[in-house]
Formats: sequence, structure tokens, C-alpha cells
Amino acid sequence: MRATVVVIDSFGIGAAPDADAYGDEGSNTALNICRSIPGEKWPVLRRLGLGNASEVLGNPLPGCGSVDAPEGAFGVMRERSPGKDTTTGHWEIAGIVLDRPFETFDPEYPSFPGKLIEELTRSTGREILGNRAASGTAIIEELGREHVETGKPIVYTSSDSVFQIAAHEEVIPVSELYGICRIARELCDRYRVARVIARPFVGTDGEYVRTGNRRDFSIDLPGPSVLELLKDHGVRTIGVGKIGDIFNEQGLTESLHDKGNAACIERTRSILETAPKGREFVFVNLVDTDMVYGHRRDVRGYFEAVSVVDAAIGELLDLLGTEDLFIVTADHGCDPTFRGTDHTREYVPLLAWGNGLAGVNLGIRESFADIAQSLAKFFGLSPIASGKNFLYR
Repeated sequence: MRATVVVIDSFGIGAAPDADAYGDEGSNTALNICRSIPGEKWPVLRRLGLGNASEVLGNPLPGCGSVDAPEGAFGVMRERSPGKDTTTGHWEIAGIVLDRPFETFDPEYPSFPGKLIEELTRSTGREILGNRAASGTAIIEELGREHVETGKPIVYTSSDSVFQIAAHEEVIPVSELYGICRIARELCDRYRVARVIARPFVGTDGEYVRTGNRRDFSIDLPGPSVLELLKDHGVRTIGVGKIGDIFNEQGLTESLHDKGNAACIERTRSILETAPKGREFVFVNLVDTDMVYGHRRDVRGYFEAVSVVDAAIGELLDLLGTEDLFIVTADHGCDPTFRGTDHTREYVPLLAWGNGLAGVNLGIRESFADIAQSLAKFFGLSPIASGKNFLYR
């Protein structure tokens, strides 16, 4: 008996009712990609009901329309927690609903409080560059040469609650960069910063490239998630990709830090090819749609990344048993056609495959935590505090 949740990172499906409060009114990641790329697309997601889910919001998807007999249950979820970041979205999927957002910072220099930067400099012995909001690739190109010459790490933020530290791997080795990030993590706790992110890169001036050694250091969870509940009741909980980082390894019996979609898909396939050892929950993040294409506003790249995920999901579904549950969703939006380079406050799709779910219209769900509540139901546990079950109604 196994449940799998696949998060297509940032694959939003329409501006949330409060999107205007975030400057995101009119954003729609899935719809605007479909409008931008002609032809038929994403046949597996379409069969599961992606087009039907979008039409719940009144938005037909060109090339990925609704089908008469979806193979899965379909709907959309609204985020109850304030914010539009990775941590908030994943935590709510796991049943933790926040009542106030994480701290964000002024995009202009100096973004971070002076005391925070002073303490970091004193604790690490390194002065910093940057200290403002920027695209990661852009600020590395701008400040990379000075960083290499001085050894000063590049510190920057975005519209999300992040403290990002970039360093050339030959100037500050990855292990040392992680150490700097751990110090920054401790310092950032008092400011309610959701994530400290290590951003290693290599190359020469004008040709810098970020490596796969990124690592996220998340703030501690405010309470137990459904992962811990499942683990405490004998369910084997497996995190794939950056799930372990997002949850600080809490509630996971196994954490597999594969980098990039290809590796995470292959890892998920290897897990599902093996008979479950009792009851298992597999939680997968596919980051490339967000990190590689969404933030860089690469519409074609985003479309093609979802196409690869679509084909992989078709193969993964063939590995499932009649008692299994398979859910596809997202954690926020990152509309590659939208202004700026940041996340967008959107509904996310909810597609669920399993016994008795084919063709069920799940409608508009009022919280991402409905997934956590449904996982508790699936594994026969008592209801949790947040979310509404959508299974076996």
C-alpha cells in the first residue's frame, strides 16, 4: 500500500482570489504556457483531468482541454497560508497552515538588516557583496568577478523569504559554503526567514554556471506535519529531491537528495518498481520547472520540462497497484509569461489517481492541506487539524 505525491514545482493554474495583494493579478502559469505554445500537449496530465481542473476555474487550456472520462479525480486548491514560496506551499500540502507570512525584504540595497549582515560577517570572517534582490544568474554575472578576486560571498534575496548565498566552488568550497549557510540559518531564525539557500557556481568571468550543489536550509517547522504523523504510525516516509531540505528531514524515514528533475524522476521510478515494504508514502519535488525555467521566464523550456514530467508520470502510473494512490499538484505559481522573475500567487492543480477516483470533480479546495488530510484517511489514521478529506466520499 503506497501513496505518492508529485509536486511539479511552481505549476500554478490560475491567479488566486487574493493575487492582487501580491501584484499577481492575471497570472496563470499553465494557461499562459498553453496559449504561448501551439499544438496538443501533456497527454497524460490531460487524461488525468488537467484540462478539466482548469475549467473548474473557467479557463480552458488550449491543446490540453477537458476530457469526457478523466482517469483521475480533478480540481484546484487555494492556499490558505499567506505567501507564495516553496516552504509555505509544501508545508501546507503536509498539513501546516501558517497564520502569518515569512519575512521578506526590501528589493533595493541594503535589503537585509544591518545587524544581520554584521553578525554574519563577524561569525564567518568574510565581508559580503550584493545585499539586494536580484535574479541569481544575473547577480552572479554582475558580481562574480569581484567575488573571485576578493573571496566575498554574494548575498541576495527575491520577493520570497530567502537569504541566498552564492560562491564560486574554487573560491569557497561547497563544504565551507554550507557552513556559512548554517551560520546564516541560525542568525536568520529571529527574522523569520523561510530559507537560507547555498548557490554554488563554477566557470570564468562571463561564463559562470550554477552547479547542482544547491542546498536549502529551512526554518524549523512550527509543529508536526502529516509526515511525522505517518512516520509515528509505522508508515515509511520517503522524500525525493529537496523535500528533506524543506522539512529539515523532520518526519522522514528516508531522504534522497537527488538533484534536478531527471534524477528525481529516475529515483521515483526505482522506488515504485520495488514492492512497498509495508505502508509507504513517497513525497517528490520536481524543481526544474521553477528554478531553471519559471524564474528565468523561459516559456518554451517550462513547456518542455512539463512534457518530460508528463511522459514520466505515464510510466509511473503503470507501476502502481490497485490499492495505491498517486497525486499530482504544485506548491505555487511562477508564470513564465508574467512580469518580473518571481513566484506568482495562484491556485494549484489537484489530480488524484486511485481506486474509485476516476472522473470525480473535486472542485475548488480551500486549502492545500486537503492533501494531508486525505493522506491521513488513506492510511487509516485519525483526522488531522487542517484540511478536508477528498477520498472515498
